[in-house]
Amino acid sequence: MEHSAISDTEWQALKLRLAESSFRSRFKLRRSELKYLAERGFAVVEGQCRNFIRDRLAPAQPFRDGKQTPMRGHPGFVAQHATGCCCRGCLEKWHGIPQGRRLSEEEINRIVSILMRWIAEHSAGMDEFPVTPDLF
Repeated sequence: MEHSAISDTEWQALKLRLAESSFRSRFKLRRSELKYLAERGFAVVEGQCRNFIRDRLAPAQPFRDGKQTPMRGHPGFVAQHATGCCCRGCLEKWHGIPQGRRLSEEEINRIVSILMRWIAEHSAGMDEFPVTPDLF
């Protein structure tokens, strides 16, 4: 898993800011999401997160902006809400990425990096599920 798009220092500073939000800090991966992560593996989930960001957030005017990210059902969705990467308004508020223009490839990479850092740090308990990423 590559996390070069956000430095450790930036990640720690973001985590401190997010921890001050009772809404953002309440998100945790549930058993079903941990099972999904164990079954698919981090590389597959990272690719899916990249697709979610490209399809749902990258356009200048995303379809149903503010309502396009489910609250659960995939580790990436939970991570998006936990890290303020769920809609263009939150991207602007939490990450300084302005609304009204298409996300750059660099911004997409940074967002995916943030999501995967959060998922990795919240994946405790996934070892109770069989690891079968080669089946998918």
